[in-house]
Amino acid sequence: MPNRRRTAAGLTAAVAVAGAAVLTAAPAAQATVVDVNYACVTKIGPKDAVSPVDIKAVKSGSGYTITMSFDKGVSDSPIELGKGVMTPRAELVLGGAASGTVKVKGTPNTAAIPPDTPIKIGTLTGTFTPTKNGKVTFTAGTLIVHALGMDAAECKPKNNPAPSLELEVTGLSGGDADPPAGNDDDGDDGSGSGSELPKTGPLDSAMALGTLGGTVLLTGAAGVLWLTRRTAR
Repeated sequence: MPNRRRTAAGLTAAVAVAGAAVLTAAPAAQATVVDVNYACVTKIGPKDAVSPVDIKAVKSGSGYTITMSFDKGVSDSPIELGKGVMTPRAELVLGGAASGTVKVKGTPNTAAIPPDTPIKIGTLTGTFTPTKNGKVTFTAGTLIVHALGMDAAECKPKNNPAPSLELEVTGLSGGDADPPAGNDDDGDDGSGSGSELPKTGPLDSAMALGTLGGTVLLTGAAGVLWLTRRTAR
């Protein structure tokens, strides 16, 4: 009889651990590297370039720090660009539970860029402050290369790229109501508006699995009670 009780307790503990692991498996954000085909208007004529774009979000206080990085350059210059004369900036288009844009900005180039060489963009950073719970998507938008005191290149995606990031925003108090549309003028924060995306994505599947894990846990507990009562008889 003690052996049966120990076996039942061991099975229940194993199920509880499995259920907890499933419940914590749902990721807060999903990032995907997306190839963006940029059409650039430059001071020396049109330029086209494809670069893989990666967008990530890290929780910071009441908002998120957003980073955008490029694997390849998207334009070049007929002359050498000296150290510190080039600064990129870009807009990320919001979708899903938010609308508008988030502005991100890079740092000046740390080394001279030779002539006729693709300009390495590096990492751009900005801030997104959500105002509504739900899934928010981030898609690469217009990219500006500021060099030699002017906007030397303006690049826009022409291949209708897919979102590079899906961010699940939760826990906002009163965040289910529709907030005001638009963004503030400095562009540092993104505002959420619009309706929630249909619950068909991998995040929702993970949540469903979490519910299943909880059901299995309850079933295991019921089995222990049944074994205990049967043993007592």
